[in-house]
Amino acid sequence: MSNSVDATSQTAFGARGRKRRKAVHGVTIGILVLDTGFERIPGDIAYAPTWRFPVQYAVVRGATSQRVVRETIAEDVAQLFLKACDDLVALGVDGITTSCGFLALLHPRLVAHCPVPVASSSLLQIPLVQSILPKGKRVGVVTMNKDALTPAHFAAVGAPSDLPIAGIPQDSTFRQHQLTNQLTADAQAHERTVLEVTGALLAANPDIGALVFECTNLPTFSAQVEATFGIPVYDIVTLVDWFHAGLKPRRYLPE
Repeated sequence: MSNSVDATSQTAFGARGRKRRKAVHGVTIGILVLDTGFERIPGDIAYAPTWRFPVQYAVVRGATSQRVVRETIAEDVAQLFLKACDDLVALGVDGITTSCGFLALLHPRLVAHCPVPVASSSLLQIPLVQSILPKGKRVGVVTMNKDALTPAHFAAVGAPSDLPIAGIPQDSTFRQHQLTNQLTADAQAHERTVLEVTGALLAANPDIGALVFECTNLPTFSAQVEATFGIPVYDIVTLVDWFHAGLKPRRYLPE
């Protein structure tokens, strides 16, 4: 039996979108970034060297944190993201992600609108992470704004809404860094806050078997959280690494 792929099959696979006209080549992942001005540090989604592969950024002008990190997203803001998706696809990306886990609310609309796959939020990992945990264990969520994270956000990505959740305090250096678009980040202070918040969450919920970080500014501290508490941590980086691995699989055999 031949291992070759016939021309008809090749044409069908090509119709998936990879053979379309592109303005930019060699970039698989496009990232929609909120309209912010605070300093991004290593591990943050919008710190370009975080990634081991090229990414294409698109700032969604007008989509500030205050307009996205909330219980609902206004229609005019949603339209900004749909237009930005179109722009990234036209540039040539093969998949799209975003810089805010709260965009889980828009996930159904984004995947319905885009001709390429969309991994909108780190919260998409919750059902998978829950499925791999030992019996009696569940996922805990750390978010930037606990008050704004609603059952609708979880429902939009097929995740349960009854999970234990902890939020970064509004008066913390970390949160104020975001809210006021500070030009310099105090990474050590941010780390202390994340460790305190996580420690309290785990102490109050001993059945937590893994964490999912909602906020795309949190992966900087995932390794320290795992080292401190001995618990698996999943974040936007783990999601996008997985996402990219499927869009651009490793090649094992010579061409």
